Amino acid sequence: MAIVSSHNPDDSAKPKATKSKVAKSKPPAPPAEDAALQPLLSLVKGGDVQPEDIQAEPSEAAAPTAPEDSLRPQRLQDYIGQAALKEVLGIAIQAAQSRQEPLDHLLLYGPPGLGKTTMALILAEEMGVTCKITTAPALERPRDIAGLLVSLKPGDVLFIDEIHRLPRVTEEILYPAMEDSRLDITIGKGQSARTRSIPLCPFTLVGATTRVGALSSPLRDRFGLIQRLRFYEIEELTPIVLRTADVLKTPIEPAGATEIARRARGTPRIANRLLRRVRDYVEVKAAGAITATLAAEALELFNVDPCGLDWTDRRLLSVMIENFGGGPVGLDTMAASTGEDPQTIEEVYEPYLLQIGYLQRTPRGRMVTPAARRHLGYDEGLPGDGSQMTLL
Repeated sequence: MAIVSSHNPDDSAKPKATKSKVAKSKPPAPPAEDAALQPLLSLVKGGDVQPEDIQAEPSEAAAPTAPEDSLRPQRLQDYIGQAALKEVLGIAIQAAQSRQEPLDHLLLYGPPGLGKTTMALILAEEMGVTCKITTAPALERPRDIAGLLVSLKPGDVLFIDEIHRLPRVTEEILYPAMEDSRLDITIGKGQSARTRSIPLCPFTLVGATTRVGALSSPLRDRFGLIQRLRFYEIEELTPIVLRTADVLKTPIEPAGATEIARRARGTPRIANRLLRRVRDYVEVKAAGAITATLAAEALELFNVDPCGLDWTDRRLLSVMIENFGGGPVGLDTMAASTGEDPQTIEEVYEPYLLQIGYLQRTPRGRMVTPAARRHLGYDEGLPGDGSQMTLL
């Protein structure tokens, strides 16, 4: 009995020491949700964590670069084009400032390159607040959007690009944040689950999308302002090209700016891109200011014709005319004939050809219009209504 009693303390102490070592070296990992929400809970409990310290990486990583900022107008009066949109937003800004309230949530939709991000930055500048920029694919986890929302100060603008790609869970977190300035968090699972509500500072959410129909109705209906950006006319793009040339320290004549604007497909982003290519051409091949002749020569070198069509656009139309008599042609047949991907044809090349009236979509397939034949120099082989000859 003495032997047993003498070894019991040693045996009992040894496992305890082993357990303590294991506990110190490998602490039990908390659940993923609790670990992600600890900073937010510390805010509710009066902790030392500051809102600025929570998930600042998404907005900082998505912030635009300095050269791009230099090309963007800073005030609403400097924004060229979109007169109807500017009038609506100008009224909303003045009303919000008079009531000393944040601007209502805004949804901007339209084709890419028309200035949705620029408009969000202008709104923040006009309201005298900070604009935090992020994209919907970057908000994969709930803690990503929660960190951004908690870090917002009163009146700040949160800009989410491609908002139609928000995950479902992230989108549902935005509902109470947009309506009641509240962040609802569920901690735990099953019977032990509990909900915590964190008050948020009133803010303005600006969403941008190229596919407004892809947004769910609950999210779309929570925006107080829903505005569409339209394509620009040549008269509106010309001042944009002149302003960009002035920022880039590039001498240009008004006729040269008009020539670039004519081939920009009604999109300021494309106009600025073409201006850079023309600038490179003039610096190497010529000297002096960009004239209409130099702009035309440079853009012809880059396969951009006076209607803004590139080599692939003209290739699609030429194949349809030469091989299929102008159509109708199925999408898969066009892809096999040109070597392009069907999705690329449908989403990249067809929209502009449809907008300028060079292509038609019919139940039987795609058809080339007489305007496209004349532009490419082909004789009209079919009647204007696109009907074909029959055997009888």
